Amino acid sequence: MSIVKMNKISIIGLNAHKPSVIKEIMDLGVVEVSSQDLKLTDPEWISIVKKDGNENEVLNYDAKISKINDVLVSLESYDKSKKPLFSTRNTITLNEFENKVQNKESTEEIVSKLLELNKTYNDLSSEENKIEASIMSLKPWIKYELPLELNETEYTSIFIGVFPNIIDIEKLKSDLKDRTDKCYINLIESDKDQYYFSIICLISEKDIAYETLKQFGFNIVNFKELTKTAAENIAQYEKTLKEISDKKEAIEKSISDYVPFKEEIQIYYDYLVIERDKNKIFSNILKTDTTFYIQGWTPEVSNDKVEQILKKYECWYEISEPEDGEQYPILLDNKSFSQPFEAITELYSLPSSSNIDPTAIMAPFYAIFFGLMLADVGYGLIMAVLCFLLLKKFSLEGTMQKMMKLFFYCGLSTAFWGVMFGSWFGDAIPAAAKLIFNSDFTIKAVWINPMEQPMTLLVFSFIFGVIHLFTGMAIQAYMLIRDGDTKAAVFDIGFWYGFIIGIALWLFGNTIIPGSAEVGKWMTIIFAIGLILTQGRSKDNIVGKLISGVLSLYNITSYLSDILSYSRLLALGLATGVVSSVVSILGSMGGRNIFGILLFIVVLLIGHVFNFAINALGAFVHAARLQYVEFFGKFYEGGGESFNPLAKKTKYNKIIKEEI
Repeated sequence: MSIVKMNKISIIGLNAHKPSVIKEIMDLGVVEVSSQDLKLTDPEWISIVKKDGNENEVLNYDAKISKINDVLVSLESYDKSKKPLFSTRNTITLNEFENKVQNKESTEEIVSKLLELNKTYNDLSSEENKIEASIMSLKPWIKYELPLELNETEYTSIFIGVFPNIIDIEKLKSDLKDRTDKCYINLIESDKDQYYFSIICLISEKDIAYETLKQFGFNIVNFKELTKTAAENIAQYEKTLKEISDKKEAIEKSISDYVPFKEEIQIYYDYLVIERDKNKIFSNILKTDTTFYIQGWTPEVSNDKVEQILKKYECWYEISEPEDGEQYPILLDNKSFSQPFEAITELYSLPSSSNIDPTAIMAPFYAIFFGLMLADVGYGLIMAVLCFLLLKKFSLEGTMQKMMKLFFYCGLSTAFWGVMFGSWFGDAIPAAAKLIFNSDFTIKAVWINPMEQPMTLLVFSFIFGVIHLFTGMAIQAYMLIRDGDTKAAVFDIGFWYGFIIGIALWLFGNTIIPGSAEVGKWMTIIFAIGLILTQGRSKDNIVGKLISGVLSLYNITSYLSDILSYSRLLALGLATGVVSSVVSILGSMGGRNIFGILLFIVVLLIGHVFNFAINALGAFVHAARLQYVEFFGKFYEGGGESFNPLAKKTKYNKIIKEEI
């Protein structure tokens, strides 16, 4: 339940100090600057302040950033160095970063040259595409021996054109001959769509011939600005393509020569992003002729550091707690184990500032449920070891880092439940022992084998579900008591606790504790009466209160439905085991020979990769679903806005400030 406490901060300073104040606040990275557009509609404010910022400056930075991004994408394609599995930012100190930025003029020259090379290369590629399209259009006419520009002689007219391939050529020739015998028609080429023809006729018969041709869907083809034959034009185009290819090769060589400058350009890119963001934030600032005004949020733990900057530049400031009911940006702060599970909370929605962060309580439930649904020692160890190695090898950040840590813990849970159920790549080890050594070696479950005792696991799934739901209800009771509504916590949560526990004892108590069914019966009756008398308390009259109270008992179906949802813990756990068993059976079909052993290994590899991928995805999704629907549904309000401080949000370099 760790939402960082936020304070509202208001700042007034001199315009002369504004760039320095903004820079140092950005370096600190703990102040979110809020938009002040609403104040610009307030007559008391609009008469004395105006909006700061220069949108054109921001647009200029955006244009530069876009161009440099194109340059970096281009360089990346020519970088032959080995690429890491995950792209991570380089770590650089603030002093190193600022020193390298001092040399930005030379970087700008390099970028300018690369942009010119890219433009020339793109122009050549565009020309190349046009020529290739022209060659494609000429190829059907390669057997046509007359110059393409020739469409008339002293006595004849010449048509070249196409017919759809559905026409009857013999009928075309017959109809044309019936109309005029002074016409020669020649099929040049055909494909799946069209016939390509040349037609020569006397000038005096031109109109008659053309009218006949049109009846068969004839379309004249006109090669504008082309002279000579199609074959000669194709030869010339191919020569031009070779020249373009040589020019492109030379440009590619020139671009590849700049690959060593990639890191330098990345630093310049990040510098421009920082400057863009710094200028963009000015639009959230108000100013007069001599002063500026900032309002925003900062974590309470950072107050002292922020005050040091503001005192340094002699700013007036006020730091205060949020007003009652005022929403503030959300920053989650969880400890080592639960911190990665923030990714699951964030996938749903951040909590509102009036709610609580459920991550720390949800984390163990999520890990347990994930492990129960995958439940295999081999799968769990592979997942945990891979995630551990990736976290050690790569400096992962943000959501990717959280997900790797989350799957590490889920892998450990999966391995634990695999031990409890006796699943080591399903029954692959006993199957291998039987196939290779003809041994009846088995690995016994520490607890139960779900394939043999599914009802036991189903009961325990429901018990886990009840604990999960009751925890969610307890959080809701805590929130009600925190907000001063103790009565609602007792009536709306406490009475339901008693009613549900009473029903459970009444139905199943004697199988666990003899005589507890009688206790359960009276608990059910007492708490049912309590619910009837209290659930309609918002109604105006006694009849309405009683009717609402009686109807509220119908909500027991909702609780039962929620509890039944936890049967998916059994279903997915069995799915993993069943598929693993099928894989072992299929792999063993080759018999005890070299071929059979090779078949066994191949089938096991393919089968278990498939089983792991499908069921790990299912475990991830369904474990999240149990949190979002059953658990969060009891108390959680989302809709929180993430804390977005003014900070150096770089893409390629992680800038760290040296400790003094």
